[in-house]
Amino acid sequence: MALLEVQHLKKYYTTQKAVDDISFSLQPGSIFGLLGPNGAGKTTLLRMITGIFYCDEGKIFFEGKPFDPQKDIIKIGYMPEERGLYKKMKIGDQALYLAQLKGLSRAEAMEKVKYWFTRLDMQTWWNKKVEDLSKGMGQKLQFVTTVLHEPKLIILDEPFSGLDPINANLIKDQIFDLAQKGSTIIFSTHRMEQVEEICDQIVLINLGKKILDGTVSEVKQQFKENAFQLQLTNIPETITDAPFSIVNKKNNQLIVKINEGHSGNDVLQYFIQQGIQVEAFNEMLPSLNQVFIKLVEGTQATSRSFQNIES
Repeated sequence: MALLEVQHLKKYYTTQKAVDDISFSLQPGSIFGLLGPNGAGKTTLLRMITGIFYCDEGKIFFEGKPFDPQKDIIKIGYMPEERGLYKKMKIGDQALYLAQLKGLSRAEAMEKVKYWFTRLDMQTWWNKKVEDLSKGMGQKLQFVTTVLHEPKLIILDEPFSGLDPINANLIKDQIFDLAQKGSTIIFSTHRMEQVEEICDQIVLINLGKKILDGTVSEVKQQFKENAFQLQLTNIPETITDAPFSIVNKKNNQLIVKINEGHSGNDVLQYFIQQGIQVEAFNEMLPSLNQVFIKLVEGTQATSRSFQNIES
């Protein structure tokens, strides 16, 4: 059973459709990437999932039942991109306060806060004020206050913003650990390399619409272009009647695109017949960043075309 399922969600503002008929589901323990350019509708969608906004149309199901913000919000942890902390409050007191708002007793809150402060090397921060924190330190505190009540659904909006590489890896390890323990995580970011490394499944939205949905491996396979990288003992001076076209050539390395109707075996056979040893032969799959740019630019161009026709 899916932990979260959204069906045909729509949210309209006066001048635009912020979310326009979006559906997807999340399985327990999965890490889900919600992607899209600025203004795509991601924040509006997240605010509907957390009950901050009500949808104009569509349905949200949580643990197989219609989503009830009053009851289910206690099972959700939301870390927004903007820092939502009290600047004048001491860090330890603030973490305790927010934990108790999530339903923990003071004793339970103290136990959880001490556990997470130790885990993220924050023990000496207890009496610091939020206004004295760097952006990276603030991110670590927001992460702790998001997860310490052990929510079933964790929503992280740009969680690595402001973090140095060491602390980014530290938070990444905690995300993997939380997923292994059963938490379902929605991860929203513009950093595609982080998505490739962390997420099981992604949804890409643009102009309020879903334009891509699938696992990371499925998406890469869907947009591959039959490009391969070869390392050869030597490259012949002339290549004729080949089942491929050359995209790039450097030293003894070739990047080729296989012609329609041919396969990788045909490429290997072509060089073997010429007595050239193939030392390496690897398929080149597109990065998520390349897929993202291709799809977003395509949908924006289509939208502009329709606007020109209507005008």
